[in-house]
Amino acid sequence: MMRGLDDKAVLVTGAASGIGRATAERLAAEGAYVFCVDVQPTRLEETVGTIHRTGGRAIAHACDLADPDAPAAAVAAAAKTLGKLDALCNIAGIVRMDKTHELELENWNRVIAINLTATFLMCKAAIPHLLATRGNIVNTASTAGLQGMPWGAAYGSSKAGVIGLTRALAVEYGKQGLRVNAVCPGSVETPMMNADMFPKGVDMKLVLRIMPLDKARAPETVASVIAMLVSDDGAHINGETIRVDGGTLA
Repeated sequence: MMRGLDDKAVLVTGAASGIGRATAERLAAEGAYVFCVDVQPTRLEETVGTIHRTGGRAIAHACDLADPDAPAAAVAAAAKTLGKLDALCNIAGIVRMDKTHELELENWNRVIAINLTATFLMCKAAIPHLLATRGNIVNTASTAGLQGMPWGAAYGSSKAGVIGLTRALAVEYGKQGLRVNAVCPGSVETPMMNADMFPKGVDMKLVLRIMPLDKARAPETVASVIAMLVSDDGAHINGETIRVDGGTLA
């Protein structure tokens, strides 16, 4: 594998599983020193252990990004430990599928807090460090932020917000050398996505709206796109939302 990220310091949230773990491992394989953040300490250590066994560099930092103080603390710890910050990959997220008229405000608020507010707070804390290195941010949105997802009012709203945040930051800081992009995964096989997440008694024909043209893919397919955006190969990409969805929205 090409090592296009040698000496890069990258913070990855959601690194304990799914796209976050695949991204942490991919970036480390390309030479980055990865600061891995997640709420699951045991699985987070597994990610870091895998990276170490394959010759990469990584460190674990367990925290709950739903805590408004956690993002700034994580960024500060990353910058101190790594000595700098070249990139931030906001991948941590949760999904809920509810009939909207039955969605409790508490559950709405938690989805927004983790998927959108934590992404904003991570960006806010990281931007001064990234301006110093002319670095970049990759946020994780979703095809649910680009089209209507049945029973996904909270999730889709949070991801649409991530897209809006990404574009605003790209325009605001682009002339200062900071790039901000987002990936929009769809039909990716992760622990977060499973058949049991849909409410009982719903019209499953509507699920066909979010199906790929061929088949679901592994998290590594998204990690490869994130790695490209983080690297110099993505130097002329800014303010973009890249779908990685098997043609679902083509």
